[in-house]
Amino acid sequence: MRLLTVVIAGTLLASLAVSTADGQEPSYSREGADSCLSCHEEEAVLALFGGAHANPSDPRGPFGHGQLQCEACHGPGGDHAGRVRRGQERPAMPFFGSASTASVEDQNGQCLGCHNSDVGFGWHAGAHPVDEVACVDCHNSHVRTDAVLQTSTQPEVCFDCHQLQRSETMKAFSHPFLQGKMDCGGCHSPHGDNAATQLARQTVNDTCQQCHAEKRGPYLWEHAPVSEDCSLCHSPHGSNHPGMLTRRAPLLCQSCHAQAGHPSIAYGTEGLASDMPSKYLLGQSCMNCHSQVHGSNHPSGSKLMR
Repeated sequence: MRLLTVVIAGTLLASLAVSTADGQEPSYSREGADSCLSCHEEEAVLALFGGAHANPSDPRGPFGHGQLQCEACHGPGGDHAGRVRRGQERPAMPFFGSASTASVEDQNGQCLGCHNSDVGFGWHAGAHPVDEVACVDCHNSHVRTDAVLQTSTQPEVCFDCHQLQRSETMKAFSHPFLQGKMDCGGCHSPHGDNAATQLARQTVNDTCQQCHAEKRGPYLWEHAPVSEDCSLCHSPHGSNHPGMLTRRAPLLCQSCHAQAGHPSIAYGTEGLASDMPSKYLLGQSCMNCHSQVHGSNHPSGSKLMR
């Protein structure tokens, strides 16, 4: 096993761990991408030339002047592109091929050689690298526009792994993921800037209030769960209850507030045994009276009723 450090246009790409049978350093092909395209003419490969990675005018890219083209990412392919005797297996490319033996860590290291500044320091302790998710599991460099970078297509990429969240977005009340108006990156930082939660901001409330600024406060009279964590009452990916609530009122309210002595239980004209439902359970239930449930600035709003 030998370590080969590749430097292109003054940029350290990566330290490539490459196995060789004879102990010599691996070689690059003589004709670069022309060697690759003599065999790899499939659409998935040719689509590379419509994207940013194959831009010849970008000196930082693998296809810039004097760069190593395909081998800048896939590693030295001299052995792979060379002549192979009949019946002999063709050596695999070091990286990103179906037959590649490179670990997920080595593959990600190859990408981070150029894109290290695009990920936060929290990436290395985040859920994705810990679970051995490779960059290529989410990103596709052989396309004009990467699906995970587009608002309308990003959720489908994330939902390949996050199946529970996919099912929640299909409930009656949800953020507009399936309508192509919102992506996962609006709330989450997939590269792990905040390693604990992978949220776009430090807390749940800060993240929600990027869009829901009218709920930010501060209020003269605050509702404790609102200032603590929006997800105590709301299910952010979707719910079958209006307002994406975790439960309908009054059950949601009564998970904190005792119902004894309060007309939120099913009192009728003849008490609890009556068939007539309480008017306090109709419409907005508790919010028929406590309408300012997120907080109030009214001098008489201590009960969040105005």
